[in-house]
Amino acid sequence: MMWSTLSRSLSVALLLVVTSLVAACGGGGDGDEWTRVQQRAPVVIVQGRPYRLAGGLGHSLYVTPTGTVWSWGNNSQGQLGDGTTTQRLSPTQALGLTNITAVAAGNNHSLALRQGGTVWAWGGNGDGQLGEGTTTQRLVPVQVPGLSGVTAVAAGNLHSLALKSDGTVWAWGNNSYTQLGDGTTTARSSPVQVPGLSGVTAIAAGDSHSLALREDGTVWAWGANYNGQLGDGGTAMRYTPVRVSNLTGIVSIAGGGFHSVAVDSEGRVWAWGDNSRGQLGDEATAPSLAPVQVHGLSGIVVVASGTYHSVARHIDGSVWVWGDNGQGQTGQSVASPLRLPRPVPGASNVQAIACGNSYVLVGRSNAVVLGWGANTYGQLGNGSASWRPVPEQVQGLSDISAIAAGDVHALALQSDGTVWTWGDNTSGQLGDGTLTSGLLPVRVTTLSNVTAVAASNSHSLALKSDGTVWAWGDNSWGQLGDGLGSRRSTPGQVPEVKDATAIAAGTYHSLALKSDGTVWAWGDNSWGQLGDG
Repeated sequence: MMWSTLSRSLSVALLLVVTSLVAACGGGGDGDEWTRVQQRAPVVIVQGRPYRLAGGLGHSLYVTPTGTVWSWGNNSQGQLGDGTTTQRLSPTQALGLTNITAVAAGNNHSLALRQGGTVWAWGGNGDGQLGEGTTTQRLVPVQVPGLSGVTAVAAGNLHSLALKSDGTVWAWGNNSYTQLGDGTTTARSSPVQVPGLSGVTAIAAGDSHSLALREDGTVWAWGANYNGQLGDGGTAMRYTPVRVSNLTGIVSIAGGGFHSVAVDSEGRVWAWGDNSRGQLGDEATAPSLAPVQVHGLSGIVVVASGTYHSVARHIDGSVWVWGDNGQGQTGQSVASPLRLPRPVPGASNVQAIACGNSYVLVGRSNAVVLGWGANTYGQLGNGSASWRPVPEQVQGLSDISAIAAGDVHALALQSDGTVWTWGDNTSGQLGDGTLTSGLLPVRVTTLSNVTAVAASNSHSLALKSDGTVWAWGDNSWGQLGDGLGSRRSTPGQVPEVKDATAIAAGTYHSLALKSDGTVWAWGDNSWGQLGDG
């Protein structure tokens, strides 16, 4: 066994996972009604604070508590970020993304906000909606240059928005309906500032219109307005932001396909624009050019909206839905649209809501994700491509706070501090006391109070809350740090390492970061990977 210490002081970044009351949504289209439903897409709202679910036209995004992004559904433009264009019926990890705090999904593109305020984008880019200065499709995430200090992102059909910490709004992508708010109809492949807006705390994007919530509780809108979705009393397209009529004290906003929704500080919900499927929730079918109150709702904290349906989360964790139900997006076993809100059976203890074009995703307090509605592209993540009228759990996402992948084995850390493993076990890397490989997760029964896990070729590491490090599996190069060379099929404590705050595993070596800023290394050093000179 070889040991090395690095005296260089290192800063330790702690990712605080705070599950907030947040939402995202999707919707879409222009042209005739069929074109709207089939080709146009999403709308994502941002509450001015991180949210972890987003739905597009046919793809979905989820941020894990550890800041990685998982995606599923349509991938024809690379919008899942996994380096392919292969459709996924269950979650796959977007490549190269860490410390992510929020996501947004457009028609065929995706956005992610990284801790520290940078924005990353991938997928379709024909209108410059990725904001990286070209119109080149990207199968893996790329950073949007020139943006820093961003606190929220939103994605419309073919355009994108970002909110900075100074209260300014930036936009890029398609601008045919003036949805970028810069006074032109010129598409932008790089972010431009929306003039005349300051003190903004939240943003939202409809199919081809945009919304901003200011710190004084007023809502401002710009872009397409043929259904009155800007709420200014008319149907004229707006090149720059205009104030939505008669709204004050607003705390949450959402952009639907051709309508908009807002929540005020008293928990009441307001809606305006297209109402052909009852998405305004006022029992009528006529559009409204100014906000009307959604009937029968109080105690609402956040809203989301799809193309023709709307969703609200109650303070008690229940979910209420109204509008189109052609593909089960209201979560009810009925065929006709709902013109008044109804609670969704089976959707309780919900903390986050998101809408795609014709489907809904919700995140429960235990990190379980449920979905219902349209599923043509597998956007519900349940392993099938059939629509569902009632909530079903997204596969592979549960109460997991961290994951680690070895060569052919994997580890998952649950929020209760227990560790679960599966895959190859020829070197005892599953830690269950055997050398038997497993196709399903098994608990490492001798570990508890674990805060982090790491895995490499054939060995595994765990960091406990008391700062001790534990290792098991292959030990041919001393990578278990116990001074021996024999494999272990159960975890053993790494001596001499205490007060650790982070761990990492190389192919045949291991690392630990201590609270005093020093780094410790052990194991194979054939290429100088221990850093001891």
